[in-house]
Amino acid sequence: MTYSDDYLKKILGRTKTIAVVGVSTNSVRPSYFVARYLSLKGFTVIPVNPGHAGKMLFGQTIRASLSEIDRPVDMVDIFRKSEAVPPIVDEALEKFPDLQTIWMQIGVENPEAAAVAEARGVDVVMNRCPKIEYQRLFGELRMGGFNTGVISSKL
Repeated sequence: MTYSDDYLKKILGRTKTIAVVGVSTNSVRPSYFVARYLSLKGFTVIPVNPGHAGKMLFGQTIRASLSEIDRPVDMVDIFRKSEAVPPIVDEALEKFPDLQTIWMQIGVENPEAAAVAEARGVDVVMNRCPKIEYQRLFGELRMGGFNTGVISSKL
């Protein structure tokens, strides 16, 4: 899967609200720090994880499923195994008529579910991380491939 920088930048630039399916409350898990980063960048992040439903994370109540979200969502970011993706995509398409993007995290690919979403006019990204792409496309990655925030050339 190859995605142009313009395609990814368009998606990240228009997105305001992201439902993160499979988010963890454990701060060392990738799903936690990706969701936290996105929330710190001004995105509204709605955490979805049935095992932690009702708890608070990033100022939002963790939902058991997408169907419990009571507001529009622009992007559904999926931190689940590839085989778990189809019902998540089906639920997202049913719940959010104006959904713009299905994003599957690094290691997550499901071409069949992607085709279903694309047939409905929804953009799809597979096997990528929105945190990494945001940092790369909006100038936050340094030569080492990460942003330490310790040293900056900005005054």
